Amino acid sequence: MPNDSEKIAQTVHNLIKDTFIPQEPRIDAKSDLEWQKMHATGTQLWLDTGDIDEAGNLWAAEFSALTTNNTLLNKEVQKGIYDELVGKVAASIRKAVQGIDDKTLLLEVAFVLNAWHGLRLVERFGANVSVELHTDLAHDIDRTVAYGKRYHAICPEKFIIKVPLTPAGFLGARKLAQAGITINFTLGFSARQNYLAALLTQPGYVNVFMGRLNAFVIDSKLGDGENVGEKATLATQQALIALRKAGRTNSHLIGASMRAGKQLGSLAGLDVFTMPPKVAAEYRKNPLANVVSQVTNDPAVSFAPGVSLKDFNGGTLWEIPENFKASVDALLANNPDSLCANALQDHFEKDGLGDFLPRWTDAEIKDITADGKIPSYARWKNRLANGNLGLDALMNISGLCSFIQDQTALDNRIKSFL
Repeated sequence: MPNDSEKIAQTVHNLIKDTFIPQEPRIDAKSDLEWQKMHATGTQLWLDTGDIDEAGNLWAAEFSALTTNNTLLNKEVQKGIYDELVGKVAASIRKAVQGIDDKTLLLEVAFVLNAWHGLRLVERFGANVSVELHTDLAHDIDRTVAYGKRYHAICPEKFIIKVPLTPAGFLGARKLAQAGITINFTLGFSARQNYLAALLTQPGYVNVFMGRLNAFVIDSKLGDGENVGEKATLATQQALIALRKAGRTNSHLIGASMRAGKQLGSLAGLDVFTMPPKVAAEYRKNPLANVVSQVTNDPAVSFAPGVSLKDFNGGTLWEIPENFKASVDALLANNPDSLCANALQDHFEKDGLGDFLPRWTDAEIKDITADGKIPSYARWKNRLANGNLGLDALMNISGLCSFIQDQTALDNRIKSFL
């Protein structure tokens, strides 16, 4: 006999598969010369949006995927386009699973919305689509695996499962990848984060959220922000190329959080661009005449007078020190499948790398959430300067907290119909 979780999962799976009807005809994508040039450098071209009309205005034959996340899905849900669906889905689940509690029901309806919208994107564009796990799962290995497998089962040919970079995420995504599921390991900000991800988790894709890095330096008055995210992105790309050549991983890099069309030219040759429509349109309006791969570059970064990289532990964005590599090798040699999230943190702390996966207090999470997706430098200045906190770790938790805020807004709209 199935247990309650299995019954709920099967009920929701059947609900989606039995009732989903494609709502849009397949787009007739035309080839575009400018996107051909960019694609010829080896870069896959993705759009970073959940807006079907917006994506349709830009879509070309050279594009192969779309990425969604909690923020982008929330924008779509807040338009009211799924209000009727929410009520019907909730009623169907309640009828099939007597006594389901409100928290579980909310999570399941959110699952349906994410899967449903992802299927609409698949049907419209015939493309791969990244669908993201609910933020409530970010620190839970078992539920990350369970819901990741459930998303995959909905559309195994086209869904890519987005898992956030957290201690539990490293381990949950590892199990999903071992099950043959393509993972987009998101919320990465540094070469060292993605070095570990590529070797421990072995996801299909890792990310650098470059625009947020540039914004942090600008907002904190540490410099002009030019090339900070780009330097971290290219350092990550170079590390992954070396690991792939050595036969140690098949992971590829997504350049994420792109903010300007000019970034496409300076990062040409990257494994993947996921472009917000505004960025894609900006580049297409003013494309480069000649597009050449830039993946061997190491762009210069300048800082404000009196500011050094050590002041904010900025080297953690693009440096992969030998002691860090040795720590990763030791981790891989010691049965990583037996680890829990705390044990993963313990490992790096014991190797003198406590700045990498820090443990956050409830009070700190509250402050980070209040700051928004770009953390307050003044609040963390001392810990960054003394090396107790990596800038990559701070940006990661800030990104997760901002996604949680958007997930909460989405959840609240769902609640209003339950």
